[in-house]
Amino acid sequence: MRPLLAGLFGLALSAVAANAQTLRIGIASDPDVLDPTLSRTVAGRQVFMAMCDKLIELDEQGRLVPQLATAWEWQEDGKALLLTLRPGVRFHDGEALTAEAAVAGLNRHFTAQGSTRRGEMGPVTAIEAAGPMQVRIRLSEPFAPLLAALSDRAGMLVSPRQATVLGADFQRAPACAGPFRLTRRVAQDRMELERFEEYWDRANIHVERVVYRPIPDGTVRLANLRAGSLEVIERVGPSDVDTARRDTRIRVQDGPSLSSVYIAVNVAHGDRARTPLGQDARVRAALEAAIDRTALNQVAFEGMYTPGNQSTPPGHPQHIAALPVPGRDLDRARALLREAGQPRPRVRLSVPNNSEYTQAAEIIQAMAREAGFEVEIQTIETATLLRQWTAGDFEALLIAWSGRTDVDGNLWTFNACGESLNGGRYCNPEADAALRAGRTSTDPAARLAAYGRAMEILLRDRPYIYLWHQRNFLATGAAVRGLRMIPDGLIRMQGLRAG
Repeated sequence: MRPLLAGLFGLALSAVAANAQTLRIGIASDPDVLDPTLSRTVAGRQVFMAMCDKLIELDEQGRLVPQLATAWEWQEDGKALLLTLRPGVRFHDGEALTAEAAVAGLNRHFTAQGSTRRGEMGPVTAIEAAGPMQVRIRLSEPFAPLLAALSDRAGMLVSPRQATVLGADFQRAPACAGPFRLTRRVAQDRMELERFEEYWDRANIHVERVVYRPIPDGTVRLANLRAGSLEVIERVGPSDVDTARRDTRIRVQDGPSLSSVYIAVNVAHGDRARTPLGQDARVRAALEAAIDRTALNQVAFEGMYTPGNQSTPPGHPQHIAALPVPGRDLDRARALLREAGQPRPRVRLSVPNNSEYTQAAEIIQAMAREAGFEVEIQTIETATLLRQWTAGDFEALLIAWSGRTDVDGNLWTFNACGESLNGGRYCNPEADAALRAGRTSTDPAARLAAYGRAMEILLRDRPYIYLWHQRNFLATGAAVRGLRMIPDGLIRMQGLRAG
């Protein structure tokens, strides 16, 4: 072999070896803010799986298992939770995980302006060190969903040095306790992370770098995977699943999901709530009656998703089986609009700028037109759409919630009066009372009954019109090993190998 060719061949081999140490992941949108206290997006949760370990983790069956906490127990008749912390854990800035550090990180969710974790953690009255490696969370009343909350962003801890740092400043020097740390972010393009050598579970991390690429179009994400420019992608679209499964260069895995997709309605937040849809529950009932969820699933999603009318999918232990999905009823829809004095109401529907949502929105638009609605679709980048939701800058929006293992995480902060994710400012004291009864009981039967009462009210008032539940479809290059399918749909780095 001539020297030049030998040199080029050596460079190629080096490039392949280097690439094998980098895992490139295509995600469906750009995160809003990579701060676990402030974040609202699913994309942010994907990146946090590499950056920020949690007190409690989920396994493949959706069970709660140890991560930064090795054990936990309820005390004082359910009004206190004692957590024992894992020894030998360090944050990305070198600080050690101690009880004091955990207290600072958890308190951050309550003291930070703009925190979206506050409502998830319930009626906390104090967080205190109960020993060098134990933390006690005190509550004014029992709060069963707390463990589930600590298995997500509320359970992500930051270094005590960062406990008062928020937003963009946090991202300049993030200090969680996960396997990778952020080194660079280019908005709308990429997030680059490098392995943290002092990670407590270092032996279970098999790549040096992770790069997240936001690619809203699912078909484009799949094309990048098939071309070899990505190793893993989330959310393969149902229309692409068969094509992907026939390609020997890639693997498709699927599993159940906790997610729900719905139309959120602005009913009381500023001028944009002053619409027929926002002000009259009969108009919202008419819109729901105009939609054929089964046909929507067949046409938009190849029948691979599950039609739904609640925040939990059928089969979930807190799904209310006595409240089945209603069928389409155009006569009822038209009659409701006549009764409301709104035979031709206009609806501005904001939709995330990815192909799955826009296709579904167009089908909903056509269905609603048959009942008399004029639906105008506005496609908006996801993080921007969420900011508008919070600010009340919307009439109606189509969006997904990735779902939680405990139904309280799907309902309370979206529906309770004054809560942080209640962008439409829906408020019904009767619904609040039922939701509060569900979250403060530790008896599963009593909780289910309470959530049944709450869902009856919410389905009557319709601040959200639930439409379908996704199934998790993830795909990898053929050489990738160790991808675990967790019901929350998030990609774990532990055990994952690029080749």
